Amino acid sequence: MALENSLATAMAAAQGGDAAAYRRLLNACLPVIAGIARAQGVRGEAVDDVVQDTLLTIHKARASYDPARPFLPWLRAITQRRAIDRLRRAGRRPQEVHDPLAYEAHADAGPAPGMRIEADQRNAALARAVAALPDGQRQAVEQLAYAERSLEEAAALTGRSKGALKVNLHRALKALRGTLARDKEGGDV
Repeated sequence: MALENSLATAMAAAQGGDAAAYRRLLNACLPVIAGIARAQGVRGEAVDDVVQDTLLTIHKARASYDPARPFLPWLRAITQRRAIDRLRRAGRRPQEVHDPLAYEAHADAGPAPGMRIEADQRNAALARAVAALPDGQRQAVEQLAYAERSLEEAAALTGRSKGALKVNLHRALKALRGTLARDKEGGDV
């Protein structure tokens, strides 16, 4: 309560033009502002930035302070807003981490060591299975699935009707499922 009274009195005097009271007010506000900023989650050097931003805001908005009202809630509101502004700015910037242990312990985002080999084996088995399909089914898979062409484009390229391509693709997918399931059970893939 004593802090509230001394700050409110100093602010009222500063509004009246007392430069010494204004300096005392700003000096007395420093630890209060820093504590509020830390409570908002601001860390490290950013606390000093919040303190400076808050002091500038106090200087610009000192005429808006009403001496009939408590000073600390006014100061807290300004500080919290400056702390939030600082946190937002910090959140937009990429942060570089200089922690060798964290770097070494971080899991790679890529595939596990054996996964690439397995994927290559699956792709090779699929290519063999597609190559073994009858011509109409193989063309449907190549045009519609691999090349991702529309039915109209595939029909124009192959000379088959859209209905024939749909039937061939359906039969090809059924045959591929069966072939790949047998290969998997047999241990080939």
